[in-house]
Amino acid sequence: MTLQQPNSFRTGPDERGHFGLYGGRFVAETLMPLILELEQAYAEAKNDPLFRQQMDGYLKDYVGRPSPLYFAERLSGHLRGAKVYFKREDLNHTGAHKVNNVLGQILLARRMGKPRVIAETGAGMHGVATATMCAKFGLECIVYMGVVDVERQKPNVLRMRALGAEVRPVESGSKTLKDAMNEALRDWVTNVANTFYCIGTVAGPHPYPMMVRDFQSVIGNETREQMLAAEGRLPDSLIACIGGGSNAMGLFHPFLDDTQVEIYGVEAAGHGLASGLHAASIAGGRPGVLHGNRTYLLMDEDGQINEAHSISAGLDYPGIGPEHAWLNDIKRVKYLSATDEEALAAFQLCSRLEGIIPALEPAHALARVMNLAPQKPENHLMVVNLSGRGDKDLASVADYLERRGG
Repeated sequence: MTLQQPNSFRTGPDERGHFGLYGGRFVAETLMPLILELEQAYAEAKNDPLFRQQMDGYLKDYVGRPSPLYFAERLSGHLRGAKVYFKREDLNHTGAHKVNNVLGQILLARRMGKPRVIAETGAGMHGVATATMCAKFGLECIVYMGVVDVERQKPNVLRMRALGAEVRPVESGSKTLKDAMNEALRDWVTNVANTFYCIGTVAGPHPYPMMVRDFQSVIGNETREQMLAAEGRLPDSLIACIGGGSNAMGLFHPFLDDTQVEIYGVEAAGHGLASGLHAASIAGGRPGVLHGNRTYLLMDEDGQINEAHSISAGLDYPGIGPEHAWLNDIKRVKYLSATDEEALAAFQLCSRLEGIIPALEPAHALARVMNLAPQKPENHLMVVNLSGRGDKDLASVADYLERRGG
């Protein structure tokens, strides 16, 4: 079946929250009033110039935007191909892209009169951003985090607690991001009146995939302006890592209708796609329903969710945002993958050539840059979203290298 190309790749989702076959809101009846209340509040906020003005003010003066678009000269010279630029989301306050979306959602929570905020987190960066914004605006903050991630992301757990958040370790399932999200959804149903659920990625029931994408699109909008200023034209290619996929969607969305721009998303291939120990939902999954939306998921024959694996806690999720699933099917974005080993090699190369220690998440994107850039001519402009900094991963990397004997 040939999927008909839309007039614009940027108009979705439809009024029911669908991107083609994906998205929607598959939630318990008790959650539906909350979802509808959130949808209405977001629609009103989006059309309120004062809300936009507030957001822009905090993005500039508190988050530190715009983040730089940096020409990675030594890496480009080493790869001998494309001119590689880094979109420096690692330089935002809190150290990653997550804060762009959290700011928007916390302003929305205040607007809705919700004094208690809950969130799920894997690598801890969304948890840190949520704890930060709750501290700034005086809101109660509870963060759900799988015990596996609590252990491998200790610095972020300490940061959340220092900011006044309560971190609730989750013992069920694989004890990672999927299970943290399950617990957060249970909490939301239990505490409907006073609680706002701040989701960290472009997944979950509608309107979350759209709302998170809209808040993260500041990344791509800035990149357009900055590349036009630096080079006088748009980039030739974009590349970003994907767990749920908010940093990628934020970079990609403003460019989707510029069909001359190649776009690549990079999933976590873990120990290799053939091993079964990976987090590559598009490469190794199929459509199903999880956490309120239909998308590509890692599932067994009976439709039970498989455990995802990645060296990176932030990519360790058995699904992907529904808009990514749709963009894959209509072939607007090409989805690739990178293994733990490849991400680690890219992490080391970037650190040593550019003096920038990337998070393990964007190191997956850098791993594919190492293949793609040498195949491109010297005037090819490639932007990689450096979505977070690597301080949080140093202990994981050291442990991995020690076990490997390197």
